[in-house]
Amino acid sequence: MAMVIDYRAHVGAHPDKFFKSTLFQSDHILLGLNCLEPGQEQHVHTHAGQDKFYFVIEGEGMFSVGVEECAAGAGMVIWAPADVPHGVRNSGEQRLVILVGIAPAPGM
Repeated sequence: MAMVIDYRAHVGAHPDKFFKSTLFQSDHILLGLNCLEPGQEQHVHTHAGQDKFYFVIEGEGMFSVGVEECAAGAGMVIWAPADVPHGVRNSGEQRLVILVGIAPAPGM
């Protein structure tokens, strides 16, 4: 397992849905990249018993967490507590690259 990686080697795109890449996974955390082209979105969803964060590396997006919606760009962190609906849409003109961290599912 590599202890140091360059996230840019894991960036990608799909024409019809957002791109996901796992950077690291263990029994304690999953880290990955979500890459969204302009207009693409990750529909609102929940994770039972799992906290999640988004760290915007590149681009800008509209993030929803619960009833709140906010714009966020490079360097910003968005927190989605367990069981709270959340999602994101690329609202910019460039690719949105997000580092995602999520706790393991309960009982794992």
